[in-house]
Amino acid sequence: MIEFRPLSNLSVHLERLIKGRLWLKVIIGLMLGAGLGLLINPSAGFLSEDASLRLADWLDLPGQIFMRLVQMIMIPLIFTSIITGIVSNTSENLKTFGLRLLLYFVFTTAVAILIGVIVTLILKPGQYIFSLGGFPNSTESPIGPVEQTNLIEDLPNAISNLIPNNPLESILTGEMLGVVIFTIIIGVAITQLKAETARPIVRFSEAVQKICMIIVSWAMRLVPYAVFGLIAALMSRTGAEVFLGLGYYMLVVILGLLILMAFYLILVYIFTKKKPVSFIKAIKEPQLLAFSTASSAAVMPLSMKTADEKLGVSSNISDFVIPIGATINMDGTALFQCVTTLFMAQAYGIELSILNLLLITFTVVAASIGTPAIPGGGVIILASVLQSSGIPVDGLIVIIGIDRILGMFRTAVNVTGDLTACLIFSKFYGSKRADETTVEAQ
Repeated sequence: MIEFRPLSNLSVHLERLIKGRLWLKVIIGLMLGAGLGLLINPSAGFLSEDASLRLADWLDLPGQIFMRLVQMIMIPLIFTSIITGIVSNTSENLKTFGLRLLLYFVFTTAVAILIGVIVTLILKPGQYIFSLGGFPNSTESPIGPVEQTNLIEDLPNAISNLIPNNPLESILTGEMLGVVIFTIIIGVAITQLKAETARPIVRFSEAVQKICMIIVSWAMRLVPYAVFGLIAALMSRTGAEVFLGLGYYMLVVILGLLILMAFYLILVYIFTKKKPVSFIKAIKEPQLLAFSTASSAAVMPLSMKTADEKLGVSSNISDFVIPIGATINMDGTALFQCVTTLFMAQAYGIELSILNLLLITFTVVAASIGTPAIPGGGVIILASVLQSSGIPVDGLIVIIGIDRILGMFRTAVNVTGDLTACLIFSKFYGSKRADETTVEAQ
């Protein structure tokens, strides 16, 4: 068996951010940015429209730098983390563990979609949007023409394209699903090598992980300034009416995420008998960091350390579950996209059949997993699905404006889902340590 060092050891680069109350700085930056944005908005009368736009571009700069730094290291970090997670498991264990983990992720994603559908159909946020303001009435797409596609006809091609014929192309374009599948295949192949042959690959993976986490720690220092600048730029371009007009929709999304969180707590109690309050206290640090950064990939080492030290999860379980979960187990994102699809259909008075509803939500979730890791990439995928279903895509330009705020909430939920999966699977596949360790409350 090859010796390896768990990625959780690298969380030391993130601990100072927790001690420095990064989440509080982000909230302060959010409020100050909103205030500044209203002041420099042309409607306030202090700056001309041209000056306001130029200033908004500069305010966007810290946020753009942060996003690019995280996107730059996301693929190598996930690539090396999945490999070390696979190598740390025996090949026999992977056969059942990997398949059941995939089925679990599919199950929780289906539950997230169901919650989104029920909440949106009951509360109907789209019916109030025109009276509240802030939603476009035109039919011209704000993000360019989108090719009409038949979702059913494209499904066989989508399944065959899961395995990338050119892994380098998937890496260069940021197609995360192709990268994950390629990495899993490589990782399983490495387990078939002799220990002395595989050892240099594992050591190289560890070195890449450490380099990535050093870069992440640099990027994290920009987060409060990035949030301040992004919100200020948004408010200077649109004004408070966006938040007032879409406030009910945002509350519906957040309510759905809270219900999904409650579902996780129920799973934890049923399978592990851990008290929900103790579980939340134990995972509050990765949750707060995920809320602050809106990046579950960047929080991976801290999530692994929390799973190992506070939840009693074996490191060979957390090193496999969390990197894969950070890329394909995005229940909060699935719920958000489902609510958004129904919200826009309601706003434009479009009735969707049950079949269309299921097909749209499934396609949106499947497409979001393989979306290139670029700002607005998910919106482009969402636009293609909406237009192919006859739903105008104009409202997406407004969704982009508030996406940062909702992204903070859904990322915290995504991280919670990964840690829930770790705890449940450690119960069945981990060492006895998971059964003997009591969740630490802090």
